[in-house]
Amino acid sequence: MPPSAPPPAGRAIVLYDGVCHLCQGTIRFIVARDGRGRVAFAPLQSPLGRRLLAEHGLPDDAAAATGGSVVLIEEGRAFTRSTAVLRIARLLQAPWPVFSIGLVIPARWRDAVYDWVARHRYRWFGRSATCELPGPEVRARLLDVGDS
Repeated sequence: MPPSAPPPAGRAIVLYDGVCHLCQGTIRFIVARDGRGRVAFAPLQSPLGRRLLAEHGLPDDAAAATGGSVVLIEEGRAFTRSTAVLRIARLLQAPWPVFSIGLVIPARWRDAVYDWVARHRYRWFGRSATCELPGPEVRARLLDVGDS
């Protein structure tokens, strides 16, 4: 498996569950609040997503890899579950970075809440049979998911 290219222009990469409606909505939320374009995206299910999981020692299975639905790759490190979500908040425009204060809460408590939402996300928000074709704002930040 060849090494992946670094994220464009110092961007962080968010790997997300491409069939999860909550995750798709979260990506649109991030794009709308990341005016500096600091975050790029790739579905966990894509060849690039799977390769990045492997490079960071995470299982190829999206649910097992993330405890649910999101991985943040930032400065060469992979963050999962509630830590990923709170670190993503730091990358957004005000007032969202203030929520990163949640990182002071012990990860096992934060992750318990994250895991509960992750377990119920398909039932509450639905899922698609395939990855959604994103709108132009998201497509502009979607990494070449055909890479392998």
